[in-house]
Amino acid sequence: MYAPPGLNQQAWERAARRLLAKMLGEFAYEEIIEPVPAADRADRYSLTLDDGATLTFRARRGVYDSWRVDPRSITEAGSPFTDPLAFLARARTLLALDGATLGHLLRELTTTLLSDTRLDHGALRAAELAELEYADIEGHQTGHPWLVLNKGRIGFSATDTARWSPEARTPARLPWIAVSRRIGVYRGVPRLAAPENLYAHELDPSVRSCFAAELRAAGRDPDAYLYLPVHPWQWDDVLLPLFAPAIAAGDIVPLPADGDRRLPQQSIRTFVNADRLDRHTVKLPLSILNTLVWRGLPTERTMAAPAVTAWVHGLRDADPFLRDACGVILLGEVASVTVEHPLYDHLPEVPYQYKELLGAIWREPLQPQLAPGERARTLASLLHTDPQGRAFAAELVERSGLAPAVWLQRLFAAMLPPLLHFLYRYGTVFSPHGENAIVVFDDRETPVRLAIKDFVDDVNVSAQPLPEHDAMPDEVRRTLLTEEPGFLTQFIHSGLFVGVFRFLAPLCEEQLGVPEDAFFSLVRAEILRHQARFPELKERYELFDLLTPRIDRLCLNRNRLHLDGYRDRALRPHAAVHGTVPNPLAAC
Repeated sequence: MYAPPGLNQQAWERAARRLLAKMLGEFAYEEIIEPVPAADRADRYSLTLDDGATLTFRARRGVYDSWRVDPRSITEAGSPFTDPLAFLARARTLLALDGATLGHLLRELTTTLLSDTRLDHGALRAAELAELEYADIEGHQTGHPWLVLNKGRIGFSATDTARWSPEARTPARLPWIAVSRRIGVYRGVPRLAAPENLYAHELDPSVRSCFAAELRAAGRDPDAYLYLPVHPWQWDDVLLPLFAPAIAAGDIVPLPADGDRRLPQQSIRTFVNADRLDRHTVKLPLSILNTLVWRGLPTERTMAAPAVTAWVHGLRDADPFLRDACGVILLGEVASVTVEHPLYDHLPEVPYQYKELLGAIWREPLQPQLAPGERARTLASLLHTDPQGRAFAAELVERSGLAPAVWLQRLFAAMLPPLLHFLYRYGTVFSPHGENAIVVFDDRETPVRLAIKDFVDDVNVSAQPLPEHDAMPDEVRRTLLTEEPGFLTQFIHSGLFVGVFRFLAPLCEEQLGVPEDAFFSLVRAEILRHQARFPELKERYELFDLLTPRIDRLCLNRNRLHLDGYRDRALRPHAAVHGTVPNPLAAC
């Protein structure tokens, strides 16, 4: 029987204490709870539970009305209180939870804690983490900083998690299948317009010969099939049961694994090739409920991914500022295979998880696009602290030899200009959250440029027509989500400023001596510097205004607790909006 390494009482309490502090802080930020300030201590707060007992704790308030709760300060009647599971049970009325939601929350919270204890077991020091390559760092990250239940992975068993989670840090060979062209659709950017071009790059000649031989042995013509890898869990739990008629008819033929080992990344359904860094990253549907959504691949968007990539690449390649001055790396989704389910995909009322079952997206690899001496790390890694409490960002700043404020200015100068230029010039935003935004460093650990991934899921365009959209292909126009200009800016606010900088700023104050207000002054200065560089876009700065006095308070935990719960939906959920918060980037 399987038992996770490092699972003991001390490890559990350490992870539980951290997660309880996060829960109190993020629930207070989203105004799910309203802690009461103490009369005699500016940093002391209390919260009354359903049974009349009172929790007290210390918290630091920050920008965006945020909370940073001290894990060791949480007490009940003078004794330490460390149990987030007990908190949910004893605050269910306070949290306005129905019974079904509470039951599932307790399960998802427990599995998140289990993964946290595994991460703590054998955790590396910041100095050791700094020596790892991009893909390997992913296995040491603690997950979404804002979402409390960030590793629930409903559908996985404990053994599945030990095998397929990023913290397992275990490369694996993926099996492939052949899909008849009668039911499968291939799309690729112009250089990969024919699937044979993709397979020639991704599969060794001996593997392609093996696949063809398997099909001939089954009485099938290899030229009538497309190849794609599948996640073994998805095959066993979803595809074999739900696509059984297609398998019986020979429209889907199981194939062996190819020779390359692939490593699961933070998104859990994305695999980097661990043996051939020049080969594509592959993104596969995985019908587990993790964070806010089922982690499948929507059929229509998977099919359109290469077209979206070609359009976004075209904007970059034709723009000297993006191409030359920024050197922004856009990790395009350059090929896809999509397989509709013959029934589910044509029934609009069925849950969306059943329309995201089978397909694959091939994304450009990062390593070949780096210059000699450059290293890349996800933005999320900068929020990491090691077991001794040292921030990874502090380690990189020390290695750079730069003053902390100068290093941060370089970080913002690397990240913000390409994001701002896409927004202002092209009315297009990425969702630059910690996993999608990748910081590229030079050989002295100074941030120098930005890489971005996940286009088809996380690119949005202005609903207000702009001349720059006139040449947008119809397939791209149909696929990309649109938002009014006033809300389009929220993708940068919520994805980057609230979702990452809200957590990075306190770390920088504590470990680098850069006050929170100085941190955001540097962010504002970079925005103004970019605007001054392109005065001809003045009307766009007003249309897409990032410097308003207040912004909408987007909420992620409210979705699970109050809006969506665990019920099935026909459409993917979106973040809730609950009131507004002050914008630290507004004019003083």
